[in-house]
Amino acid sequence: MASALKCLPEEERPRERMLRSGIDALSLSELIAIILGSGTQGKSVLDLSQEILEHFGGLEKLLDASVVELMQIKGIGKAKAIQLKAVFGIALKCRKPLSSRKFPITSARDAYDLAQAEIAHIPKEVLLVILRDVRGHLLHLEHISVGTLSQVLVHPREVFYPAVRHNAYSLIIAHNHPSGDPTPSKSDLQLTRVLIEAGQVMSIGFDDHLIVCRDRFVSLRDAGYFPIPKSSRY
Repeated sequence: MASALKCLPEEERPRERMLRSGIDALSLSELIAIILGSGTQGKSVLDLSQEILEHFGGLEKLLDASVVELMQIKGIGKAKAIQLKAVFGIALKCRKPLSSRKFPITSARDAYDLAQAEIAHIPKEVLLVILRDVRGHLLHLEHISVGTLSQVLVHPREVFYPAVRHNAYSLIIAHNHPSGDPTPSKSDLQLTRVLIEAGQVMSIGFDDHLIVCRDRFVSLRDAGYFPIPKSSRY
């Protein structure tokens, strides 16, 4: 049986269309088809690409898919799965704001933009430490704990150790809620209180605790859980 892709006029094939009209002219399935390069017996690369998208229910879940999960699709072997995962990894990295030491963090939204790209897509709760210098610029990002689907288990020393190691002036923590609901739990509030006290002892500023989801977040500082005047600098 002839491949459906070969039956297309040459000028309508994804590679040729991209060369002629640019990347924006192609659908997501056509872009995936270019990455894959070829289909399988009886299935064109375009059909295979569409099947991949339908299997994962869209781009977001596809980006998070593991090599093993990609290989569950008939026609995706280990080599193609690794190739796709590498491209998806580049896409995820490109979502992150510039993590240079000159990147200013002047609001909870700035901190969320960093944290969202780092941890919002992870299916388990992960705690991220965002370190800042005396000017409020990003100094370092570090994942310090991987928890269960419902909680992060963390000790203050794990949070403040990276700050001491990198000579940070202050820090912000962020952790994701895979459920999609950023409402802080009792344990989130308890952890915040403990870290506020620890920061005072360590003389390292603890500036905020963010609860992060894919498309929204809660800043516990903005919500009034920090003993900081609202007029003070973020």
